[in-house]
Amino acid sequence: MNEPQHDLPDPGPVRTEVPVSRATGIEVKSIDWVPLSERTGTPSSLFPLWFMSNANLTTLATGMVGVAMGANFLVSLLAIVLGVCVGTVFTSFHSAQGPQLGLPQMIQSRAQFGYRGVAIVCLVVVASIVGFNIFNQLLAGQVLTATTGVDAGAGWYVLITALALTLAIIGYHWIHRVQKWLTWLFLATFGVFSVVALFALPLPAADFSLGEFDGPAFLVQFAAAAAYALGWAPYVSDYSRYLPPQTSPRKALFYTSSGVIVGAGWLMILGAFVASLFADADPVQAITAAADAIVPGAGAVLLWSALPALITVITINIYAASLELITVADSFRSVRPTRFARIVACSIIGLGGLLGAAFSTGEFLDSFGSFLVVLLYVLVPWTSVNLVDYYFVRRGRYAVAEMFRPQGIYGSWGWRGITAYAIGIAAMIPFVVTTWFTGPIAAAMGGIDIALFVGLAASAVAYVLLARGLDLDAERRLAREEAEAMGVRSVSFGAERG
Repeated sequence: MNEPQHDLPDPGPVRTEVPVSRATGIEVKSIDWVPLSERTGTPSSLFPLWFMSNANLTTLATGMVGVAMGANFLVSLLAIVLGVCVGTVFTSFHSAQGPQLGLPQMIQSRAQFGYRGVAIVCLVVVASIVGFNIFNQLLAGQVLTATTGVDAGAGWYVLITALALTLAIIGYHWIHRVQKWLTWLFLATFGVFSVVALFALPLPAADFSLGEFDGPAFLVQFAAAAAYALGWAPYVSDYSRYLPPQTSPRKALFYTSSGVIVGAGWLMILGAFVASLFADADPVQAITAAADAIVPGAGAVLLWSALPALITVITINIYAASLELITVADSFRSVRPTRFARIVACSIIGLGGLLGAAFSTGEFLDSFGSFLVVLLYVLVPWTSVNLVDYYFVRRGRYAVAEMFRPQGIYGSWGWRGITAYAIGIAAMIPFVVTTWFTGPIAAAMGGIDIALFVGLAASAVAYVLLARGLDLDAERRLAREEAEAMGVRSVSFGAERG
């Protein structure tokens, strides 16, 4: 297309233009739309980004949850594969939204939840991201203590946060580059280890039997794996929004899903494997013992190679949560979308994870497993509403500039999206299974947790019914007028081209 390539015009009196972003320097954008002149990259870049975001020790720890509850290796493997695939389905469909709209995920969610209403979901996501980073910090600190012999306590968390924060501030393009480089390091270390371990450290025959199928342990491992893969959904398109709008949605979906499935599936299965070998060991102890059992001293080398991935996944989370935090602030008082705003937000998120790790207590796997299950419950209704709106209600056609107007066509409070979200949460309560509370229907079913599917269906049906009152024709006319006036038809109407 030969349309003009320029930024969206000022949508309100408080909006101002920002400098053009350069892929070689510090990113200048935050929650603003990415103009066509700054779109670059190919969808294949999404594979190493999401592969390395999942190929880390936190993912390995997730795969240990089922074994810790009494499941054998085969039961855990089945739960992991099914859980990762289910969670990734939703995550990858969100990723395809980024190139089409050129927006952070939660800015796009203003269409469903409203200009201010989206802050509700953003705060939930920020809390979940900080929670993930606390666990990431704990593991990275354990790695440094184990490999150096120095227990620096919170000092390690300060160092880890400083490194992760620096890369998050530099921004989008360098995050993609670093993840690509780390993919080769990971394949050269954990790739070799995984292959050798399969032959050098055989599991007993009982670990490959379904004779004593542990249903509760299977379901907890399934939920943990699904939640982990789904946990990227609220910000996965943040990392695809710089891709050209001509990017094939199918390719964006493929490279995102393959990166998550391969990275998460591999490390979780490896986690179940080492947990089966070394009962009651934490993730760092288990992977060290497994490597040392093959070659004495190899454990320390493997841990050192795992450390960069832990740091960059903290970066991934800090960067995304900073956009969420700016969105929350902007929902109530207009924020100029500058590099400085993102730096401040990144610093706040980094500090939150640092303090959380410094003051955390308790058993790692117990608290982490419970955290993942709760995360699944609160994210499922949002992903259901967002995807139903994008693919079935509005079909990818949005008035982009209206998402930056407090009194725009999407309103301040999107009561339809908020109501459907609340309905999904309420519908899940009787079916939930946690360490603190088990719903009455779940208890009657013997502890079987099907809350995920109930929440998905309830929110989807509720939103479809509520969305019947939307005046989509008027919205599309406005979107078409804005697109023609601004020269951004390829963005606003990206889904029409297929």
